[in-house]
Amino acid sequence: MSLFELKDKIAIVTGGAGGIGTCIALQYAKAGANVVAVSRNQENLDKVAAEIKALGRESLAIATDVCIPEQVDNMVKQTVDRFGRIDIMVNNAGRGSLPVMPEELSFEDWNTIIALNLTGPFLCSIAAGKVMIEQKSGKIINISSTAGIKGSPGMAHYGAAKAGVINLTKSLANAWAQHNINVNCIAPGLTATPGLKSAGWMPPDKTEDGTPVPPLQFPHGPEEVANLALFLASALSDHISGELIPIRGSVALDH
Repeated sequence: MSLFELKDKIAIVTGGAGGIGTCIALQYAKAGANVVAVSRNQENLDKVAAEIKALGRESLAIATDVCIPEQVDNMVKQTVDRFGRIDIMVNNAGRGSLPVMPEELSFEDWNTIIALNLTGPFLCSIAAGKVMIEQKSGKIINISSTAGIKGSPGMAHYGAAKAGVINLTKSLANAWAQHNINVNCIAPGLTATPGLKSAGWMPPDKTEDGTPVPPLQFPHGPEEVANLALFLASALSDHISGELIPIRGSVALDH
């Protein structure tokens, strides 16, 4: 048995209907986990759940707004009612915004981004954490951003929220170590998701003379984030908690 296996583990992945979240959900299923995919779009979730089932694993697709406590509690209850436990909680739901200078940032936009990117992970961590405390085991993986490390002048609200996720990770890891709950944080840089590719946000992958850009100087894909999320969910990370691990796929962009 490989230490990377997640055979019969129960994992919840928020933001599971696209980009990084879908990659994590499918990676977990390939490793043997049963996966609960969570997002606000039921139709997209159903497609992901079908892919998971095609891999021979069980799946639930639960439409949930992670900013609303009652919906989060319902999502956790449905998971426990179906599977009896929660082994892995991945807080991936989140989004940025169009660049805006801080002095032009509205209070409404501030609250919206803080709610999704910070309040959501808090609510999901607490709801799943209560189940894990009873089990005396569990792994929580928060998806932050390098914007939470180095700041984001054009998205001050997003950078502040992602910095909060990093601190929340460390606080929960310290509080819940006594319950054998690992809490860690991944901070991706610019990630070549289908959405960002289609929006034209990716730099060219070749130089002017047609030479391929070296991989470490080009944004990483969502698969790289999923690989790290697999490691942090596996037995290989059993003695790692409270840690922040950046993924800087593009040295030129992130420094």
